[in-house]
Amino acid sequence: MWRGAAGLGLAAALACTPALAQPCRQALVLALDVSLSVDLGEFRQQRHGLATALTDPLVRAAMIGSPDAVLDLAIFEFSGAYDQALLVDWTAIDSDVALAAVAAALRDLPQRAQTGRTALGAAMEFGAALLAQRSHCVQQTLDISGDGPSNSGPPPGVIGAGLPPDLVVNALVIDTGPAGLPAYFETEVIRGPLAFVEVTQGFDDYAEAMRRKLLREVSPVYGQYQATSK
Repeated sequence: MWRGAAGLGLAAALACTPALAQPCRQALVLALDVSLSVDLGEFRQQRHGLATALTDPLVRAAMIGSPDAVLDLAIFEFSGAYDQALLVDWTAIDSDVALAAVAAALRDLPQRAQTGRTALGAAMEFGAALLAQRSHCVQQTLDISGDGPSNSGPPPGVIGAGLPPDLVVNALVIDTGPAGLPAYFETEVIRGPLAFVEVTQGFDDYAEAMRRKLLREVSPVYGQYQATSK
């Protein structure tokens, strides 16, 4: 039903350390909205902005800074209820090489999910299924970027109510659409301990907003692992 198989070959191409080889402090899934409201220029800004944010020096230090317990990363894009495409399969972010390979894939891969509508609930289901593959990780985090409310598939609030209580769903809201969009994501999408919404007023500032979000998302988990592993 899902199109996740579209990106399964990418993990081998990345040639990174196998994601199960080391203890995992955090499993992070990034979900990108590529519905009809996102035009080609905005699609590129989103993809390239995420690649830029991932390779920011502070983000890089937070992700790679604990060699004894890695961060596992997966990335997918979504639109309608039955249209999710895996871009980066589970990859252990344990080196600059691994991070650079993910960034290159984001810049080079074509758009794969493009049915037009926005299915936030289905995206949450897809992300939760990915995170279930990393149940051994200390923290499980799903992050959803979007520029509009759900208009297809199961309501995100219903899906969120059924997620494991420790699974965190954060959001990056591109606030160019209907009034009250950040409040909608606060109420209907985010879930779990310390969940939050990061807001950008447009795609021009997407890279900086993503950088802020990743630092907030990854650094506390890194610090928590360091404290509890001593």
